[in-house]
Amino acid sequence: MPITDVIERPADLTSEWLASALGAPVTEFTFERIGTGQMSECYRIALGYGEAGQGPSSVVLKVAATDPVSRQTGLALGLYEREVRFYTDIAPRIGGPVAPCFSSAFDGESGAFHLLLGDAGPAVVGDEIRGASPERAMLALAELGRLHGPLLNDPAAASADWLNREAPVNQALITQLYAGFAERYADQIAPEHRVVCERLVAGFDAYLEGESAADRVMGLVHGDYRLDNMLFGQPGADRALTVVDWQTVTWGPALTDVAYFLGCALPVEVRRAHYDALLDSYHGALGSSLSREDVRDGVRRQSFFGVMMAIISSMLVERTERGDEMFMTMLRRHCQHVLDVDALSVLPEPTVPEPLTPAAEDEVAHPPGEEPLWNESWYFDLVDAGQGIGVWVRLGLYPNLDTSWINGLVCGPDMPTYALIDFKGDGPIELDLDPAEPLRTYRVTMRGRGEAFDDPAGLLRGEQGRPVEVAMELVWHTAGTPYLYRVTPRYEIPCTVSGRVTVDGREFEFTDVPGQRDHSWGVRDWWAMDWVWSALHLDDGTRLHGVDIRIPGAPAFGVGYVQTRGQSLLESQTVTASQETFADNGLPLQTTLALNPGDVVATFEAKGHAPVALTSTDGRVSHFPRAWGTVATADGRTGVGWLEWNRNQR
Repeated sequence: MPITDVIERPADLTSEWLASALGAPVTEFTFERIGTGQMSECYRIALGYGEAGQGPSSVVLKVAATDPVSRQTGLALGLYEREVRFYTDIAPRIGGPVAPCFSSAFDGESGAFHLLLGDAGPAVVGDEIRGASPERAMLALAELGRLHGPLLNDPAAASADWLNREAPVNQALITQLYAGFAERYADQIAPEHRVVCERLVAGFDAYLEGESAADRVMGLVHGDYRLDNMLFGQPGADRALTVVDWQTVTWGPALTDVAYFLGCALPVEVRRAHYDALLDSYHGALGSSLSREDVRDGVRRQSFFGVMMAIISSMLVERTERGDEMFMTMLRRHCQHVLDVDALSVLPEPTVPEPLTPAAEDEVAHPPGEEPLWNESWYFDLVDAGQGIGVWVRLGLYPNLDTSWINGLVCGPDMPTYALIDFKGDGPIELDLDPAEPLRTYRVTMRGRGEAFDDPAGLLRGEQGRPVEVAMELVWHTAGTPYLYRVTPRYEIPCTVSGRVTVDGREFEFTDVPGQRDHSWGVRDWWAMDWVWSALHLDDGTRLHGVDIRIPGAPAFGVGYVQTRGQSLLESQTVTASQETFADNGLPLQTTLALNPGDVVATFEAKGHAPVALTSTDGRVSHFPRAWGTVATADGRTGVGWLEWNRNQR
């Protein structure tokens, strides 16, 4: 495809550009928006050729979302790259229900992309709730067979990095999502279908591992091969069927799409009546060495994919009345498919995954990804309630933005808040981080001219404090089990801290006071979600950590642990922050935390405040109040720790 410049909007089109892309003398065109996608936008381009020209009467232009948050999400998740590369790298090698692509381009820095595709019209969109006729279902499966056949176990596709990405869902995540799903739809889930869900969730990691074994047949996976993504051609259409939305395309178990479509495309009784014929439609068009029994067994094993999608998708999109109806239809049909083919008998036994721990080499910097907001950060804190002082330090690197964030703050109820802050990474602050004994001992030295704030809320308002000298020489000693997150590359370590801090001529000495440190790397968009993070240290030696993550349009979910002295780390399945109260100036006052399993309920009361304000390159602002304070549990224990609240100012 000779055209490589990205078309970001239909207004960027010209007749000359379209003529070059289509190889036809376009003289005029109009456009209109079609569809309501959040990650991308689609436009039908009606074309005119003058008296002598001939060409398609219309084409479809697909571009990235205009909303910056949606665009960043699409870029970070690889959705845009995958769809463009599907049409450039994969589509020319396969048959099946794929629109021709006349032009494509992708900018990996901005997320801008375009696809100029053949129009599927006149066509009728499938309806997942109503279901398909047996004839249309057989057409969809035959076309899927044509699509799959050329690439079964293909070594080139199997080695393509863009097509082979780590699964974004694991047992920890689906466990949390299912808890919200089961609560939301409790009275709509049949008992036998609840059993299917609970068995899948309880053995999810083992199931994924088994289905990725070397003896499994691998192939191209659309990832959302269902009626709502299908356009059935009417008289005059170029194709009998066109499948859209290839943003989720990946490489995986070859029969995934077949099982997903079969499980929900028809009402249960219709599926049962035509099941063998439907499988034959797919197998007959496949043209490969797979036997009919291979297909049947693969579909049986992958019948859980639809159950998983019903749970996950329903909890990650904006809730609507039609959405609820669709997801419950999906759940009922897919669970019944699982039961009808006795797939529970091939599901691994339920397991409780062992908590993950970081490797020693994770203490140092990691190779950056290509995403603009790829970030690597090291965080440290301490609390000395006896001296009425708390400290936190953070280094955040944004290599693709050529900047870094340096924060060092000291605070307490009877002192100003002292701040060493540089959000450009080009100031005179000295910061040295030394993992002297990886995962066991970490030294932090920091000094520079900072500012003192008698009102710490001034940091949120962008005010200036009075100049002061700040110096820190501190050592964090591991005092518990290092804990590696499952859902993102990050680990937390409970510690004791010793050393000294000097602020404005006052010196504070610390010996084995409670503290925390963490290290994370990956895409970090502070302005796309809110959260409440906590690291608490009880007087009986129990260490608590949790983060309650709040993504707009998605259910809250949490990550954390309870470490009781003399016992193994207990991984939290739910972490909830509630009863949050803030003063009028935006500073936190009190919050209640609940961690389960462990049955911990703890009320935090802020004593010292050390907030910062975070501004994105496009002007979005998040208030990031952090506070240390005291904590009291419902069963009478006490302690201290730090909390942070990421609060986007939408």
